[in-house]
Amino acid sequence: MTKTDQTPRPIEALIFDMDGLLLDSELLSMDALISAGAELGYDMPRAFCLSVIGSPMDRCAEILVERFGPDFPTERLVALHATHLQTAVATGGLEMKLGVLELLDLLDRRGIRYAVATSSGRARTLHHLEIVGIVQRFAHIVTRDDVTRGKPHPEPYLTAAARLEVLPEACLALEDSYNGVRAAHAAGMRVIMVPDLLHATDEMRGTAHRIVDSLHDVIAFLDENDQAAPRADNLAR
Repeated sequence: MTKTDQTPRPIEALIFDMDGLLLDSELLSMDALISAGAELGYDMPRAFCLSVIGSPMDRCAEILVERFGPDFPTERLVALHATHLQTAVATGGLEMKLGVLELLDLLDRRGIRYAVATSSGRARTLHHLEIVGIVQRFAHIVTRDDVTRGKPHPEPYLTAAARLEVLPEACLALEDSYNGVRAAHAAGMRVIMVPDLLHATDEMRGTAHRIVDSLHDVIAFLDENDQAAPRADNLAR
């Protein structure tokens, strides 16, 4: 566990990324991208696939054109990627990350509000959260369809905080991707990175509040933060 800030502050809300954080879906998506590229006669190296993690689909399309040229069949690849991903999900490939239910239960017991802020579109988001059985746990779900600018812009996180009626600085964001960490940090939130396919870099170690191995470590952090936080009647405004 890497810690970059030890100053205890009250946490009023948590905002979750989805892919790679709540759901073990990034590898499924990467395999779908590789398969879609192969169908169209394009090689999608693993390093390239990793580079688009955390980016909304419209940004991914721009990156594809930048890499392969203006004639790249972006719309066909996006459609094929969706088809391959749907097949993987339909055949039981989608699972929750370890610790999700324990963390949500803890937040409910403590009365801490929470939301999702994801780069995925609304239909896919709701479908995937429904498949793993947690869509009903979230009163607020912010998707790429709900904002003008996706991650790494802070708008998804600022929108989620507004819907939760909590100031950004009172929110804790949970992310696995570089763009997600950048977005939450730019929104003025503390962010814990829980790496999935992407390893923590020097930039991430300097940006994230902490870098942990799993959501179980987030639970431990909340316990620690709860014990260390000053009482409300002692807080100076």
